[in-house]
Amino acid sequence: MRIAVALVALGACGGGSDTADARGGSCTAVPAAESGDGTYYAADGTGNCSFDPPAGPLLVAAMNNPDYANAAWCGACLEVTGPDGVVVVTVVDRCPECAHGDLDLSPDAFAMLSPLSAGRIPITWHEVACPVTGPIAYRFKEGSNPYWTAIQIRNHRYPIAQLEARDDAGVWHALPRESYNYFVDASGLGPGPYALRVTDERGHVVEDDAVPFAEATEARGAAQLDACVSD
Repeated sequence: MRIAVALVALGACGGGSDTADARGGSCTAVPAAESGDGTYYAADGTGNCSFDPPAGPLLVAAMNNPDYANAAWCGACLEVTGPDGVVVVTVVDRCPECAHGDLDLSPDAFAMLSPLSAGRIPITWHEVACPVTGPIAYRFKEGSNPYWTAIQIRNHRYPIAQLEARDDAGVWHALPRESYNYFVDASGLGPGPYALRVTDERGHVVEDDAVPFAEATEARGAAQLDACVSD
């Protein structure tokens, strides 16, 4: 079930000035391209990032353990180049045995780069904007309550860097991120609704002033994080 957020969110762009965004602001630098080995596994779209299986084509990847960085890449879209082609995948899982630069791909994604019989191939990859539509979404984890609150950001264009909640005094507090890709306030945020501020890795910011709380529920925000012109 999804609940709509009634109040309008504020979209802003901060950080560095390497790339202009669609609103005329600035974006932080794009992460550098990486290279490594590509393999494939029996992906179903779920995994360490705690996402639901996708409704469309299963073009997903598990990020190598060194780069996973406590779920920092979860939900990112990567353009991957292999010996025979190019594919865009979404990061949904972690590959514990993969070395820095490696990606473990879904079979459908691997097959767009090389025949499955190859098993392991050289790849290069870099982050690209996800082709999202509509606003970001806030997903409350099962077991969340006013005294232990876990929130995941979904439907975002770039990887999420930070989630903050505003207290009754008007002060913003960052919520720690867990390796399973939820931001958790171990003491809880109260009964809601919540004032939340999301920042992506490019420095874009969205604020929602009244996100309603319900366990195991996804609430739609009022805006999407900006896009960078270069993407």
